Amino acid sequence: MQEYTLYALITFFLSILFSMGGAGSGVALIPILNFLGLDFTLAKAVGLFAGASTTITSSIMNIRRKTVAYDFVLPIASMMLLFAPLGAYSSSFIDEEVVKFFFMLMLFYSATMMLFGKKKALLHTEAKYTLFLVGAVVGFLAGLLGVGGGNILIPLLALLGYEPKKVAVAVSFVVPFSALGSFFTYASYIQIDWVLLSIIALCAIVGGYIGNYLMHFKLEQKSIKKLMALLLYGLALKLLAHFIL
Repeated sequence: MQEYTLYALITFFLSILFSMGGAGSGVALIPILNFLGLDFTLAKAVGLFAGASTTITSSIMNIRRKTVAYDFVLPIASMMLLFAPLGAYSSSFIDEEVVKFFFMLMLFYSATMMLFGKKKALLHTEAKYTLFLVGAVVGFLAGLLGVGGGNILIPLLALLGYEPKKVAVAVSFVVPFSALGSFFTYASYIQIDWVLLSIIALCAIVGGYIGNYLMHFKLEQKSIKKLMALLLYGLALKLLAHFIL
């Protein structure tokens, strides 16, 4: 019971923080749960569900505000829904240490893009096929690594020249598709602790609602993203130490 309480508190605070930064909390929750003793694959499944719960809250609020551009988000969402389960299934055939290594690289990448990401786009494109391709690639990687994919998708779309505000709204809409698709794939071949999952989902939803409110009305995004990046760097370095020591 004490472990559940600890996991719940961690999920609640991470969901607030990452929702304020416009992202799902799973990317940070997964390594933390693993460091605390939870099996890595189970941690991925739990993190996916928590991340989906957080972003679903943000997505519903954005739909109510009528800020979702469906012609932009649906091509990405459909491909992520198709390819994320494929990535999650592929994960069962790859050595866990290899997946952890790529997860570490993804943490470094995410943190670096939060702090030092290019403000100028590498190119500008409005082609629909680009959105389908991005959704497929990001969906597969997200499923493989057990993340919602927002931390990969945001900088990639920014580099392709899409408007930051449009991207932020789009990510909160599409991440639940890949996260839930991946989660149900993982749940098909591992044993899920449904009590833990329910507790974490509840904390993620409440934390996501609070974080989304604070993002729009109270706090500055730049400072929040710096804090998120520092946290991700810390987790990445801990994983790096695991491989070196």
